[in-house]
Amino acid sequence: MATETAVLGAGCFWCIDAAFRRVAGVTRVESGYAGGQMENPNYEAVCTGTTGHAEVVSVEFDSDQITFDDVLELFFALHDPTTLNRQGADVGTQYRSAIFPTTAEQEHEAASKIAQLNASGRWADPIVTTIEQADVIYPAEDYHQEYVSHNPANRYCQMVVVPKLQKFFKQHGDRLIP
Repeated sequence: MATETAVLGAGCFWCIDAAFRRVAGVTRVESGYAGGQMENPNYEAVCTGTTGHAEVVSVEFDSDQITFDDVLELFFALHDPTTLNRQGADVGTQYRSAIFPTTAEQEHEAASKIAQLNASGRWADPIVTTIEQADVIYPAEDYHQEYVSHNPANRYCQMVVVPKLQKFFKQHGDRLIP
């Protein structure tokens, strides 16, 4: 098995976490924080928007089963990459669309994917997803891990996450774990 890790920010990490946990070839998902200045940030600090961190997920995957390009395609399907520092009602730099490459090859692939998607006209507005370096990815608190499956009655999950996941699963059902 050839293991690779993608670190992705696409708004609230609960949705991205829940989606990638169902993708075939993904071996591990962890919600966390990347790209900021504060050491060992916590959720409350990151939510202020002053630490510079984005809510992210680290997606470990078997690159013999799913490629980084496939992971990027799913990432772009899960959120609106054309809205700066915002996903729906979640507003602030902590909700930015960002890719934190773990290798030079991933950085190149991410830049190529963004250029390809911009040229495709898939969205009316240009993609604002950033490609950023992060020396450290800080794990989010335990209660954020697998949040949607542990909190299915949560209002935010019901109103925001579940509809987004239903759309994603309908569009990408062929990529899900049976």
